[in-house]
Amino acid sequence: MAWTGPLTLPPEPYFPGQNTRPSETYFAPFKAGVSGGVGELEECAAFSAGLSAFGERYYWEAHEFWEPVWMALPQNSVEKLFLRGLIQLANAGLKARMGKDGAALRILKLADAALAEALVRAGDAPILGMSRGAVQGLRRQAIEDSASIVHYDA
Repeated sequence: MAWTGPLTLPPEPYFPGQNTRPSETYFAPFKAGVSGGVGELEECAAFSAGLSAFGERYYWEAHEFWEPVWMALPQNSVEKLFLRGLIQLANAGLKARMGKDGAALRILKLADAALAEALVRAGDAPILGMSRGAVQGLRRQAIEDSASIVHYDA
């Protein structure tokens, strides 16, 4: 069964070197349930929480939720490649919010490459329940905070 939240996020997103990092105990209940095959991982609380955190621009937290899911996915799978792209997209969004536009652009290019390859490999099928349109929405959101990379088009 998919986690349905609502996710209670920390009072503010974490920005490395700028504010206090959330405790590992915050993430532990989500990470504890990460196991199974691709279908179970798509439905797990950590993946859903990562999407919710990303949607609220808590990019560092999204990465923390998604990392154990990524680690549990089968090696060389389209899903693992796809989630690597989402994690890189979260990192690009984090760098953009921190005003590190050069780093954000560099990481965005890595995210775009991983996501593009995953989408080609998947054909028209959704990956981890996500359509191409949903991925493009996440990408647009991740670069909104960076004036210098908003016009970058992969």
